Amino acid sequence: MKINIDYDRITQIFSIAESDGRKSLFEYETYNLLDRSGAESTPRTRFLKKNTRLSNEKIAAFPGKKVVLKIVSPFIVHKSDVRGVCIVDKKPGKVRSAWRRMMDTVCETYSARLENNPDHAPANYRNLTGKTLRKAVSDDMRGVLMCEYMPPDSTAFGNELLVSLRRTREFGMVITAGLGGIDTELYAERFRKGQAVVSAATAMIDGKAFLQLFCATIAYRKLAGLTRGGRRLVSDSQLLECFTSFIAMGNYYAPDNPDAPYVIEELEINPFTFSDYQMVPLDGLCRFTKTASRASTRIPMHIEQLLHPASIVVVGVSARKMNFGRIILNNIISNGFDRSAIRILNNDGDSIDGVVCISDITMLEQKVDLIVLAVNAARAADLIDRIIEHDAARSVILITGGLGEKRGSEKRARQIKQKMAAAHSRPEGGPVFLGGNCLGIISHPGRYDTFFIPEEKLPKRRGKCRRNVAMVSQSGAFAIARINRLSFADPLYTISVGNQMDLTIGDFINYLTDLPEVEVIAIYAEGLTDMDGLHMCRGIRRAIQNKKEVILYKAGRTPEGKLATAGHTASVAGDYMVCESCVTQAGAVVADNMAQFEGLLMLASMLHGKKLTGSRLAAVSGAGFEAVGMADYLKGDDYSLEMASLGSDTIKKIEKIFTDNRLDSLVDVKNPIDINPAADDELHTQVVEALCSDPGVDSVIVGLDPFSPAVQTLPDKTRANESLSSPESIAVLMPQLARRTAKPVIGVIDAGRLYEPMVKTIEKGGLPIFRSCDAAVTTLAKYSRYRLRIAKLR
Repeated sequence: MKINIDYDRITQIFSIAESDGRKSLFEYETYNLLDRSGAESTPRTRFLKKNTRLSNEKIAAFPGKKVVLKIVSPFIVHKSDVRGVCIVDKKPGKVRSAWRRMMDTVCETYSARLENNPDHAPANYRNLTGKTLRKAVSDDMRGVLMCEYMPPDSTAFGNELLVSLRRTREFGMVITAGLGGIDTELYAERFRKGQAVVSAATAMIDGKAFLQLFCATIAYRKLAGLTRGGRRLVSDSQLLECFTSFIAMGNYYAPDNPDAPYVIEELEINPFTFSDYQMVPLDGLCRFTKTASRASTRIPMHIEQLLHPASIVVVGVSARKMNFGRIILNNIISNGFDRSAIRILNNDGDSIDGVVCISDITMLEQKVDLIVLAVNAARAADLIDRIIEHDAARSVILITGGLGEKRGSEKRARQIKQKMAAAHSRPEGGPVFLGGNCLGIISHPGRYDTFFIPEEKLPKRRGKCRRNVAMVSQSGAFAIARINRLSFADPLYTISVGNQMDLTIGDFINYLTDLPEVEVIAIYAEGLTDMDGLHMCRGIRRAIQNKKEVILYKAGRTPEGKLATAGHTASVAGDYMVCESCVTQAGAVVADNMAQFEGLLMLASMLHGKKLTGSRLAAVSGAGFEAVGMADYLKGDDYSLEMASLGSDTIKKIEKIFTDNRLDSLVDVKNPIDINPAADDELHTQVVEALCSDPGVDSVIVGLDPFSPAVQTLPDKTRANESLSSPESIAVLMPQLARRTAKPVIGVIDAGRLYEPMVKTIEKGGLPIFRSCDAAVTTLAKYSRYRLRIAKLR
């Protein structure tokens, strides 16, 4: 859809406000902006400056029988909260009376609110109280805006709309739409996720796609007349035109547009109401800035050498004790890196653990691919200078802590960042830096490991085996916990990014998306650097197009503070919600908690090549509670499965299996199937195979009956005639079946530590195992919805 937006006139509106010393528009100026953006209807207004008189004739000439009066001040955003809005009869006496009363009452009410909540006061009013505060507030009140009263078509709940643009530090411009009005925050808090408001990065979406996103909300159902007794108030084409216009303005007045004359910090219409099938803005605010940091996204040079170095220098290795540097050296060697291509910066001897030592960076025969700094912050800062000065390396890992994350080290960190940036401005780009305060990298393709955890405390699988995951984690501890806890989690690359002084999460996602051997990208993020969220989202979208899957867990869900100078948007679409929305739209699946992250990672890793074309589930259980439990957890806020209707051929096939095993009098064939404890290993496998062959079944969950006396679930020599390693055991047969079938098969072992060998054996065979039926169903449901969604994105 083509929208005619008069950018020159909008820019002029910003320029006029700037010349008045303001960084925000008055409400009538915001309406002028909307007029130039293609909005279909804005109310007629007249600005009544204070200490002026409006003639009876001009009041009478205003349309309608009523008018709306609103206070005009650059700092009063929520006018209704301070009695700054009223509707009065269009009679000169009543208009003037309400006007005068408003000028007095708003000053008193707003001043009192600021004194009671000093932390929410705009900077102009900080530390002011009493008469001084009231005078400052009064001086800033410019007058009253008289607006045409346009009666809404409906005053019922949910018939007002919020639409906004907001500049975010991580994702650039973000559009938000949802339930509007003074209770917007309450709706967002009380309704299920994605039901009250939706958000997306304007750079990653168009009007049509955002309308599709909005159509899933309660707001759309109300406005489209889809609720009981409802009637449509606005057409889809009107909404599409509005969203398309906002997205276009967001991309034009964006921090990453080098040609933008201004940057919109926030543009919020709350609410749009609907009068005679027209979208009418009833309140609006706009904040802007003249300049902004034009953060450019990039794929830095030398990540290839960082992940696959041909030569390594380790700094901080002790010849006398097993310090962090010595552990790193041993782990690099243990992972298969050639000793002859390693050097140690150390003055204490000729060699350590068979690796040659050098006393100074200048002694290197040639530029190396990687230098690992495992030294204190002061020494690291000096070494960074020398590495850059002598162009000694293509990449550097800063294991070092205390570079910006520790109080008092901020200045040193800023200086180091400036030197890194200066090095990047060179024609060859200078070295790239990972960290500081990180564990570094485990790169199986690169044959090295800088995680300073002794092998005895963190056993790792060295050498070649099936690996298809890359993990990028802001926390090294999070990464090693996943490696240790999950037997399947042995990523090709485990990258601990630390405090992202140079290389960012987004940099690595954009690099990994082009590696064919990486099928799944797992991300743990706590904070994103400026504009790196958008950089990451672009990488995620490319990864999806390259047939990869992306799982993300975002830590830090604390909502933004509600500032008096901000609109509603920051409250209803806070940092976490914006991040979740943007990366979801890009193509990632966002885990709600760490346990779900692990489950989604397991499914993505093990089921990546499986066909998943629907949400119809077949379930097999050895216990009645599991069958009921599986049915109980089919639906959630952002996922759903349905129990498949089994075909007649499948039912006959399974009935014959039960008859042949003399269980037909004990078990009914239905979905879920509550299989009898007398069912042995082969019978379990035969039933699951029959379900997999049913065209009406998309996936299967099977309880593996660890307690059943008829099933082999124990290690060798634990019980007579029972062995996990037996070719006839369920631990061998079920993974074999899972590998044969094109459909996803998932196992459940709801039991204690005695059955850990069973879990590990089956997972090693490639069959995902959950330790409870509810976790299996909810995770599969979310994963299935994700797979179906990214299939559409592709």
